[in-house]
Amino acid sequence: MTHEAQRDREARKALSERALSRPLWRQRDFAVFWAAQTLSVLGDSFALIALPLLVLETTCSLARMGLLTAVGGAASVVAAVFAGVVVDRVDRRRLLIGCDLVRMVLYGVIPLVWLFGPRIWLLYAVLPVCEAVGMLFAVGYVTVVRSLVGTGQLTEANGRLNATAAAAGVLGPVCAGVVAAWTGPATAVGVDAASFGVSALCTFFVRFRARPAEAPGRTGLWRDLRTGVAFLRGHPVLRSLTVLLFVFSFLTLGLNDLVIYHLKHDLGHDDGTVGTVMAVGALGTITGALLVARVRRRLGFGAVWTGSVALCGLAFAGLGWARDVPAVALLTAVFLACGGMAGTCSMSLRQEVTPEPLLGRVTSAFWTLHYSAAPLGATLLTWAADRQGTAPVGLVAGGCCVLIAAAALLTPVGRSGRP
Repeated sequence: MTHEAQRDREARKALSERALSRPLWRQRDFAVFWAAQTLSVLGDSFALIALPLLVLETTCSLARMGLLTAVGGAASVVAAVFAGVVVDRVDRRRLLIGCDLVRMVLYGVIPLVWLFGPRIWLLYAVLPVCEAVGMLFAVGYVTVVRSLVGTGQLTEANGRLNATAAAAGVLGPVCAGVVAAWTGPATAVGVDAASFGVSALCTFFVRFRARPAEAPGRTGLWRDLRTGVAFLRGHPVLRSLTVLLFVFSFLTLGLNDLVIYHLKHDLGHDDGTVGTVMAVGALGTITGALLVARVRRRLGFGAVWTGSVALCGLAFAGLGWARDVPAVALLTAVFLACGGMAGTCSMSLRQEVTPEPLLGRVTSAFWTLHYSAAPLGATLLTWAADRQGTAPVGLVAGGCCVLIAAAALLTPVGRSGRP
């Protein structure tokens, strides 16, 4: 490399570093990416409400709702095994755009077919594919945030992405409930499909920094898969987090189905009320996302994560016993706020400590391991609630979440990041 080329490279690096030191709202590429994901979540929140409503409207069965959640979750787990390898080997920008376009087409099929009558089998065919593609997108999403902002801004960036996504989630469930009540849940799924198209278009205009090259030589697939697991096993905090989240995800994946069933079956409310409660819950997510960076700086990672999980458990334990809509909405908001804070903290920590070339594989391994039993958990949770009622099942699951937080205090998680 000539002296002039070296100077040019150093000048570009310095310019990039100055750009990354600017406030997030002044960083063009992050702002466009931020907008794209907010729009995508706005539409995706329609499907969050609409798909369970489609099942409940057709079958009147909480167990069938839980089965759909479990099928989608199982597809995510299988995809997560390979997602990190794919993300670390391909152009991440093209991957994100491709995932959005695939989901746009698949979700768009549902309202078209529903014009000719309900086809529950279609949901069980489309959702697993969309969830698998969504897992690829999610792993890629985590890796590109680090390509958009500096390391010191990761928690703030993740918090802002989660906050505005949750803000979109306030409007989305309300609109989804209104649309479902007026024209049927299938139309709400169509809105979700359109949002993925808008997200793909916005991402097309985002420029990501080139990621550092990995050591020369291409490793085999199975060695790549083991690389992420080995990194997690070697890092004390991430190793403990993986085990704790394995149990937490098992207990809580079916929460959304439980809330919807409780509102419609136990309390006798309509689709509009479901959307309103989910919107209030999203307000909790906004609050947690806006506070997480500041709270983590003051209290440290361990205190924020364990406290958040404990509060999640208390909220979950009370959901089934709440007999009026405001109480259900408040408890849902507490759960989502604390769950969002814990999730943002753990994602930011992985981004901070993982070498860039390994970030996809480590993220994939982390999600695969901690999420692997969640589909079974959702099936068991909804099956038990269908037979025993939402109140006792929620109490047991919530109590177990509190025990997870207590156990975390005895691990490196509880001692991590103390101020």
